[in-house]
Amino acid sequence: MSLLGSIVSKILHPFGGGSAEAAPSESSNPTSTATTGSTGSGGAAAPAGGGGKVDVEQVLNDMAAKNPQQLNWRTSIVDLMKLLDLDSSLTARKQLADELHYTGDKDDSATMNVWLHKQVIKKLEENGGKVPADLKD
Repeated sequence: MSLLGSIVSKILHPFGGGSAEAAPSESSNPTSTATTGSTGSGGAAAPAGGGGKVDVEQVLNDMAAKNPQQLNWRTSIVDLMKLLDLDSSLTARKQLADELHYTGDKDDSATMNVWLHKQVIKKLEENGGKVPADLKD
């Protein structure tokens, strides 16, 4: 599964339900179509009866409350990935940048990280997440 697919799955489908693949931005990406099943990392913020949007902020705040580290998921892609128990190394972030079609300089990690965070939040919303206005680009 793609890194973006893992992020979307862990936040929007924390109990393994639904599709784990995020919608590609403009090109079709045939790399992965399988779901990974239960991630075991979610809280109780997913809608109980289907239909409603998953409250991204609530899911992530619930996860952060259970995490011993102080992680600023609201602004940091590194902290967001750590919160989701994903590899947050520069190599992993460059892979995520490739998945999201980043065209900037990947050696300028600060600029890339800001862009990645905005794109991940956007993809969460595009895939059924309810995102608070202050996190939108």
